[in-house]
Amino acid sequence: MKRVMLIMPSFFNYPQIICEEIRSLGYEVDFFDDRPSTNPWIKAAIRVRKELVSHTIKQYFNSIMETVRKRKYDIVFLISGQSLSFTEDMIQELKDCQPQARFYLYQWDSIKNFPYITRMQKYFDKCYSFDRDDAQKNPNLTFLPLFYSKQYQKIGENKRNRFKYDFCFVGTAHPQKYQFITRMSKELADVYHNQYIYFFFPSRIVYFYRKMANSELRHAKLSEFHYVPLSSSEMQKVYVNSKCVLDSPQAGQLGLTIRVLEALGAKKKLITTNADVVNYDFYSPENVYVYDEKYGFDFNSPFFSSDYKDIPLEIYRKYSIESWIKRIFEENI
Repeated sequence: MKRVMLIMPSFFNYPQIICEEIRSLGYEVDFFDDRPSTNPWIKAAIRVRKELVSHTIKQYFNSIMETVRKRKYDIVFLISGQSLSFTEDMIQELKDCQPQARFYLYQWDSIKNFPYITRMQKYFDKCYSFDRDDAQKNPNLTFLPLFYSKQYQKIGENKRNRFKYDFCFVGTAHPQKYQFITRMSKELADVYHNQYIYFFFPSRIVYFYRKMANSELRHAKLSEFHYVPLSSSEMQKVYVNSKCVLDSPQAGQLGLTIRVLEALGAKKKLITTNADVVNYDFYSPENVYVYDEKYGFDFNSPFFSSDYKDIPLEIYRKYSIESWIKRIFEENI
């Protein structure tokens, strides 16, 4: 049986979801976090100044290599965001240890937000990005949007007509995202009374740092945020009970967030500040509303007066996690 080495952040339950899908295709898979610790100080140092924790990173990488040297991988799959702690030398060491493996990179963040990743591309046989603009400007990148998982597909298969919440938002409180979600919430209050908003910070330390560093959070209160992520089951309950999903990418990001694809999988209406969504084949004005802060909401839009409109099945399936994994693993064989 072929074996995959998966390296990615421990972000909600996505490592488990991706590992399960890889196994369903007949692979064995070993998962490794792309950082040595989820300690907020370590996470912050990796993003701001990696040299401060270089010894910790090196120790962690050496511990991974103790396992890796005993195994033979067919695929090394790195899903990278801003948390990537490994150096170029470490990736090269990994390649030297696994010369038979194909190396695939998926960039789950924009180059503008994480320029360091461009230095890593040369170590990979194929590189993908969720950001259309990055892929168009960089010949090393292939554009590939994110996915919805089976749990959201199950929600979409069980339609409901009555909902507890008019809309929901669950996500990390990046400064611009916090600003837009808060603004949309206030403007929607007259028509969408029942709102569920769950702003998440990894820790109170991160909250205070962001509050001092970003003007968008200057008037934010500690009590507005949560410091424990919602579990997979809690998230599922929120989506089941919501008519619509709110979304806003962080600053500098053109690629669709995972929340957009999850709304698609769950067959929920979507309100987003990402205008690029109109360029995707699943877009329809009945299902997706693009919010522009200059103009606010147009409540005469068909979005507010119509029910969810089903899209063609082949387009729907195109964005499933199964299609996503197959595209990366099988088109390169």
